[in-house]
Amino acid sequence: MLWPWSSPASLVVLRGPRMVLRLPRLADYDEWYDLRHRSRDFLRPFEPRWTEADLSRRAYSSRVRRAREEAEEGTDFSFFIYLTEGHAETLVGGVTLSNIRRRAAQFVTLGYWMGQSYAGKGIMTEAVGTCLPFVFDTLILHRVHAAFLPGNTASRRVLEKNGFVEEGFAEKYLQINGRWEDHVLFGLTRERWEAARYTRRAV
Repeated sequence: MLWPWSSPASLVVLRGPRMVLRLPRLADYDEWYDLRHRSRDFLRPFEPRWTEADLSRRAYSSRVRRAREEAEEGTDFSFFIYLTEGHAETLVGGVTLSNIRRRAAQFVTLGYWMGQSYAGKGIMTEAVGTCLPFVFDTLILHRVHAAFLPGNTASRRVLEKNGFVEEGFAEKYLQINGRWEDHVLFGLTRERWEAARYTRRAV
């Protein structure tokens, strides 16, 4: 069943030990704006350039509509990360699964962002780990690709803790904060993920 883009119902909900990942809703705007605004200087070195206009309610509404349309089409999934405590939920960041390719490729690109006050607490490691069963068991994909700036040791740790391995280096790979930047390329295959899952179960 396809929901209208403005529906509060979630097409996909992923649950981890202390979090819920779901698509953005219109009602999330104020919390999203506050988190992004407070984290602007922290996020700027790692993201494409954005301005205050990109935080407007109109821009956010377009984001919600696009996220729902892409999820319905099965091409991209843009999740908000909510920490849960009892019935309370707190927005702390986001994870994107984008550029899903089928046929001979069967891969997806992983991206993520974290609010400044929640960084360095293992939250993103758990969030990425929560996405992986969805990637491999639900979407039935074969590979996950990820890339980060060479100096971003926090991203390296997140990926390594989830079984990703370094696969290469891409010169001027993405435009970050207005400049084309080199990136380290990491990947995770179904075979590596399933072997790690089997090992965890055996312990």
